[in-house]
Amino acid sequence: MKCRHCQSQLTVSLIDLITSPPSNAYLNQQELQATEKYFPLRVLVCTDCWLVQTEDYAGADELFSSDYAYFSAFSSSWLKHSEQYVTNMVDRFDLDEQSYVVEVAANDGYLLQYVKARGIPCLGIEPTTSTADAARKKGIEIIEAFFGVELANKMVEQGEQADLTAANNVLAHVPDINDFVGGFAALLKPTGVSTFEFPHLLRLVSENQFDTIYHEHYSYLSLTAVKKIFESNGLSVFDVETLPTHGGSLRVYAQRTDTGSHQTSDNVIKILDQEESAGINCVDFYAGFQSKADRVKNDFLSFLIEAKRTGKTVAGYGAAAKGNTLMNYAGVRQDLLSYVVDRNPAKQDMFLPGSRIPIVGEEYIRKTQPDYVVIFPWNLRLEVVEQLSYIREWGAKFVVAVPELEVL
Repeated sequence: MKCRHCQSQLTVSLIDLITSPPSNAYLNQQELQATEKYFPLRVLVCTDCWLVQTEDYAGADELFSSDYAYFSAFSSSWLKHSEQYVTNMVDRFDLDEQSYVVEVAANDGYLLQYVKARGIPCLGIEPTTSTADAARKKGIEIIEAFFGVELANKMVEQGEQADLTAANNVLAHVPDINDFVGGFAALLKPTGVSTFEFPHLLRLVSENQFDTIYHEHYSYLSLTAVKKIFESNGLSVFDVETLPTHGGSLRVYAQRTDTGSHQTSDNVIKILDQEESAGINCVDFYAGFQSKADRVKNDFLSFLIEAKRTGKTVAGYGAAAKGNTLMNYAGVRQDLLSYVVDRNPAKQDMFLPGSRIPIVGEEYIRKTQPDYVVIFPWNLRLEVVEQLSYIREWGAKFVVAVPELEVL
């Protein structure tokens, strides 16, 4: 396979998670009678541009279907993060009723609702029907399509150039990263700004966050790689912030290379130096990641087997892609983990891909009183522990498996 960005031949492996179905391909009762599609899940490292990427097997149309079930607005902490983002951008870039904001991967309108509330004209681009419909119900205009240069040029022809574009947790999700980034360079006004948020590869590797690897994530991103990709496609990075979201993320600020006027912040040099010191542009940095993931898998499986042997019951919280990666790699099924709770009604009464564990509403926890509740979206552990604090009433305990098994 060749690198998605620079076309160099890929020979270095970060991790091989064998095979699994797409992590958001939830099953209904009827689909339990059919065969699931499984794809190899292997991640490779480009030693030229240092883009880390999944091996090509599944296309975007197979991963982001019309009934895609990931809705951002069900996390209260993510809503707070998004509202604060809007406040910060309005203040920093003097956005007002004359400005135009475009969000790519607008999902269910979780972010643009705060832009709209300020009276700022905005538009969302979202390819999945289920989430696009949810955004429209909030009164947000949506273009239901995948984003790239062609769509950006069409929008510009219609007079829809943007003062600000937001792209949160989507840069990793695109198979043609050059076309995607090039679209932002085309869509921005001469003085416009694009922001991108994505989980930081440095944190993923150093903190063993292997369960954030799944087919929908085509790329695993460092500032080192992103800067090169942007510069090749008409954008220049002028600032970067570190964020606590998703186990540690970066927010990158970019402008058009030909017209941008923002001075490059010292933060850019700081993060690049941090990555270089860690060895992100050396093969040795990626060695040993497989064995760390295997240890987590084995420890989690041993915990579940021991719980079953001693008559304890285990439930899960959060029908998240993270959990699906972990459970499919470990081979967990309903005999070891009874059910998974999720607040999203679109997931309830469905079944997890691969493991086929049922997804239920939160009332099942009170009804069945499990001995352990495994928090799969570990990045939301504080939010979940607070939300489900009542399980302590019957002596139940919380469990997280990543970056290492921990009974809370």
